[in-house]
Amino acid sequence: MIFGISGSPRNESTEYVVKEALKILEERGYKTNLFSMAGKKIAGCRHCDYCIENKKCVIRDDMLEVYYNLKKASGIIIGTPIQSGGVSAQIATIMDRTRALEADDYNLLRGKIGMGIAVGGDRCGGQDMALLKIITYYMIHGVIPVSGGPFGSNLGAYFYSQDSIEKIKKDEYGFESLNRTLNEFVKFIEKYIWIIFFSLRIFLHLNQ
Repeated sequence: MIFGISGSPRNESTEYVVKEALKILEERGYKTNLFSMAGKKIAGCRHCDYCIENKKCVIRDDMLEVYYNLKKASGIIIGTPIQSGGVSAQIATIMDRTRALEADDYNLLRGKIGMGIAVGGDRCGGQDMALLKIITYYMIHGVIPVSGGPFGSNLGAYFYSQDSIEKIKKDEYGFESLNRTLNEFVKFIEKYIWIIFFSLRIFLHLNQ
């Protein structure tokens, strides 16, 4: 399953693009699931270390849905609107709260494949910085970060929305960057997930 996260508090451009990405993957035969921050409530991490002692987060809110889907996913797509030159407050909170998931199983996210989508109302609003933050998040948690390669989508998918769904639909370069990144994402999914699957089967066979 591919898990897509729209980190915007609105049902606008970021959610539209993440849905389009998942739609493309569904057409290629992948099962997908979308989590949108619109209408959701996820409190900030308290850094209380409750999760380390009790193997779960003390806060019971909509982050539980994110935890469930992160566990099930083979691939993760994080889409963020640009806020103050970087990721949204909502995405930053999800990133911080992921700590509790790995307090239960340190290796839970390792080997999964991840990519990022940055949507800016301005052409140079901070999309690169947001994508670097997403890549850093993946690296911290052992997720394999994927970009679109060295010919135009170096860090991931990059959109200029002008704060309008109608205008983002016309962002041809943005969708080119999305398609390049999705192509690489699928290559990594097909290559590494099968390796992990067969390695697990061998491990289980040897430990019967």
